[in-house]
Amino acid sequence: MKRSREEMQIVWETPANPPERHDYIFRNGTRYVRPYYFEFISHVKNRWAGKTIVDLFAEEFKGRPYDYYVSAVKSGRIQVDGQLVPVSYIVQPSQKISHFLHRHEPPVMAWDVSILQEEPDVLTVCKPASVPVHPCGQYRKNTVIGILQAQHDLAPLFPVHRLDRLVSGLLILARSASKADLFRQQIEAGMVKKQYIAKVIGVFPEDEQVVNVNVNYNAREGRSTVEEVGDCCGNGTGSTPVKGKAACTKFTRISTNGTHSIVLCEPITGRTHQIRVHLQYTSHPIANDMLYLSKVVPDRSTEGLSAGRAAAVKSGPLITNTCEASINKSEENCSEDFSIDPACTNCPNLAPKGYDGREEGLWLHCVRYTGPDWIYECPHPDWAFLN
Repeated sequence: MKRSREEMQIVWETPANPPERHDYIFRNGTRYVRPYYFEFISHVKNRWAGKTIVDLFAEEFKGRPYDYYVSAVKSGRIQVDGQLVPVSYIVQPSQKISHFLHRHEPPVMAWDVSILQEEPDVLTVCKPASVPVHPCGQYRKNTVIGILQAQHDLAPLFPVHRLDRLVSGLLILARSASKADLFRQQIEAGMVKKQYIAKVIGVFPEDEQVVNVNVNYNAREGRSTVEEVGDCCGNGTGSTPVKGKAACTKFTRISTNGTHSIVLCEPITGRTHQIRVHLQYTSHPIANDMLYLSKVVPDRSTEGLSAGRAAAVKSGPLITNTCEASINKSEENCSEDFSIDPACTNCPNLAPKGYDGREEGLWLHCVRYTGPDWIYECPHPDWAFLN
C-alpha cells in the first residue's frame, strides 16, 4: 500500500548503501529502481558564486521548475554547509550544497547481467544494452556494478574497460585494483585486441575496410564527428591543422542479406563513439543508431536527456528487440508499491521525466578481448544472425 511522506519515516541513503535485490521492480520487460531518498552533494563553483541559492538551481539544474526550488529551500531539502538558508541567500565559492530528494533512476531493459566466467581475480559478464557499467549521472543502482552486487553479492568490482550504455557484450571486471591496473597497462601499451560486431545498413564491401579519420567528440552535444587525416600509422596528408584525436578502425564483412550486413569491427584506438561514427563515414551506419543515421544533430532537451535519447524521441519509437527469455522471471512479479513523496516532481511515476518510453540497445556488441596470455569471449546476440 502506498503511503504519504507524512506517514512514514524517511531513510536517507548515501553511496555507502549497497543496492539490494528488493530495490528493483520489473514491469513489461523493463527494470526499474524503487525510488529512494538520497543526498546529492556539490560544491559551489566560481561561476556560481554571487547567485541566490534558488537562482543557482533554477539556472543550472533545469529539470525542475523554479517554484520547486523555492519550496525545497524553504523546507530544508536544499541546504548550504548543512544549514537552513533563506531563498535570498547568496552562495560563496567552495560552499557545500546538499539537495535531499526522492531519487527516481532511469529504467533499463530487464535483461540479466549474465556471468560468463568467474575466476579468483577476474569476472567476465555479458553486459545488456541500455545498462550503464558503473554509477554515473542519474544511474546508481541500475548499473552493471549495482545489479551484480544486489543479485550476486559481487563486490568490489573494477571495470577494466568501458562499454557505452547502449552497447552490449563482453565486459571484463577485475576483482582487485591491482589486477585492473595490470589490464589497463596492457591496453595502454597496445597489447590488447578488441573485436565488436555491428549490424549495418546496406551491403558492406567484401574486402577489409580500414578507416583512419580523426574523431572529434562534442561533449555538449553528446556526438562525435570525423575529419580525414591519413593512414593507420597517423601519417597526415597535409599541413592543415586537424581537430579531434587520431582514430583507426578495421572493418570486415561477416555476412549480408542484401538489406543489412553483419560487420566485424576492430578498433585500433579507443575514441568516444569511434565505431559508430566510422561506420557512418563508410556510408554504412549501424542500422538502428538514431544518433548517426542522420547528420542532423538532435536537440539536447532541457529535460537533461542524452543525445541518444533525444535522437530516439525525435525519430519516434524504436523497434523492440527485447529478449524475453533473458528476463529474470523469478522477480517479474515483484511487488510494485513504493512510497509517494508529495514534494517529488517525478512521483507517482516510477521513471523520472523524460525516461518513460521503451528503448532499444544498439546493434553493436563486444565479442572478444585478447591479451598477451589471455582471451575472453561473449556469445553473439540474436540480431547477428541474418535471415
